[in-house]
Amino acid sequence: MRISQLLTTTLREAPRDAEGSSHELLVRAGFIRQLTAGVYSYLPLGNRVLRNIMQIVREEMNRIGGQEVILPVLQPEEIWAQRPASGKASRLEDYGPVLFRLKDRKERAMVIAPTHEEVATLLAKEFLRSYRDLPRLLYQFQVKLRDEPRPRGGLLRVREFIMKDLYSFDVDQAGLDRSFEQVRAAYKAIFQRCDLNFLIVQADSGAIGGKESLEFMALTEAGEDVILKCDKCDYAANREKAEFVRRVLPEEAEMPLEEVYTPNCMAISDLAAYLNVPEAKTMKVVCYVASGRMVLVALRGDLEVNEVKLTNVLNRAGINAIDLHLATSEELEQEGIVAGYTSPLQKGQRILIIADTSLQQGNNFVAGANRIDYHIQHVNYPRDFRVDIWDDIASAYDGATCVRCGGTLHALRGSELGHIFKIGTRYAELFDVTYLDAEGNSRLVQMGSYGIGIGRLMALVVEQNHDEKGIIWPFPVAPYQVALLGLDMDKADTRTVVEQLYAELTAAGLEVLFDDRTETAGVKFNDADLIGLPLRAVVSKRSLKNGGVELKWRVRKESQIVSVHDAVQAIQTEIRNGLHERVSL
Repeated sequence: MRISQLLTTTLREAPRDAEGSSHELLVRAGFIRQLTAGVYSYLPLGNRVLRNIMQIVREEMNRIGGQEVILPVLQPEEIWAQRPASGKASRLEDYGPVLFRLKDRKERAMVIAPTHEEVATLLAKEFLRSYRDLPRLLYQFQVKLRDEPRPRGGLLRVREFIMKDLYSFDVDQAGLDRSFEQVRAAYKAIFQRCDLNFLIVQADSGAIGGKESLEFMALTEAGEDVILKCDKCDYAANREKAEFVRRVLPEEAEMPLEEVYTPNCMAISDLAAYLNVPEAKTMKVVCYVASGRMVLVALRGDLEVNEVKLTNVLNRAGINAIDLHLATSEELEQEGIVAGYTSPLQKGQRILIIADTSLQQGNNFVAGANRIDYHIQHVNYPRDFRVDIWDDIASAYDGATCVRCGGTLHALRGSELGHIFKIGTRYAELFDVTYLDAEGNSRLVQMGSYGIGIGRLMALVVEQNHDEKGIIWPFPVAPYQVALLGLDMDKADTRTVVEQLYAELTAAGLEVLFDDRTETAGVKFNDADLIGLPLRAVVSKRSLKNGGVELKWRVRKESQIVSVHDAVQAIQTEIRNGLHERVSL
């Protein structure tokens, strides 16, 4: 491809709204352009990267027996409104405002799908009727739409994206376990082929559902997720899911309640300093509202509320937490709660009290007195307050103790590459998807769901592979294999050589981006570094004088000269090496 004919342009300066390296570089290098918040066009260079990633994914999905389908983006709202027999929230309620919804000309309510579990399950119901039909793996590459409240980081969090989603259908739990492990191995192969540094961590299942899920996390400072990883065992989890050992406090004899004056001590740190007590001896209380009900959350003062864990606790209790939010001043006033000085003491039954298990590991806590500038010392459970639900609702932190081995958890930043779920029978129950076993008995199909965001994967490759000059594409995903730079194009002998070399490389089936523009050498070298193709070949008056064509890897400082006669073969050899070995500095 000649750059003079390519639909793109490079930018010298970063866009003003750029968030993170991948966002800046993909825009500057001419791979993507934003249409509106969280919605991007992929230019020819970006599209080629997407196609290469999709081909890698397709090969690994086919390798484990996946069958490619295309499922509809536009879906009847009624299948999303199906409510489980347990009476818990439907997926329509679970997703809430994230769903794009519309009505057709007949006023039929429709959904633009953010994921495809429902449609895949309905297909299974039609075709998978006997144990002989199982297992099956169906996958697709499809556009998804989610009305994210805060799109950010370019392709890292968007509202429209391409996802590879795969759905497994099995006869029993053992079969689901086998499918899950097959896909896990395939995902590892995909991300290794894309030259990514990643961890596999335990994760929250969210709106997809299921008892077990794993995330593949690319390690990057640009990531919006925090991973807690043990330094002694293989335990690793997203902070949304991570478990940890609460520090045990010395048990004391229970003391009588005592109200104390604590001026301007709304924050835990101020309170602990004023009373000269550890933060762990204070009680932190945060007030939320979910489905119109006040939820008072209590935990030890040295910990933070984990809202994902809290949401799961509420959902398990039959309270739809899709609208969970911090209580407003008006909502607090309606319940007679004083912000900054509240506690679970003397609260009526209409207020749901959820406490973290940390409050079971200590006593004589300092809690709010429910009036401004006052706290109460020596608060103890169950003498002084009730708890409706005890659970793990606290966030793990850097330096916390591992629940598996007693090692130390360390915090790392990462961004999700892929997510795999053991859904079980959730959707089979919803749509009555059964099969006949060998004895003729009707049984529910076991299901798994597995996703990879293709655009995000592309962005994360850039996050992990760039320098101050631009992108450094790994060979397997690079839009072209070779950047061919023609310098001194006004010289007939130089132009003849570079044009001939371009023709020969193209004829040999190599993917070449030929900079044939009438630009200065500095512009061409800067653009080549910015676009970041793995291998650069330069033909110039100087290179010909030195013996031929100058070859240089994007990640290396040194270059080599090969003769014009041997250039094609030399470039082919370098490409073969690059495809099979990680080329580094």
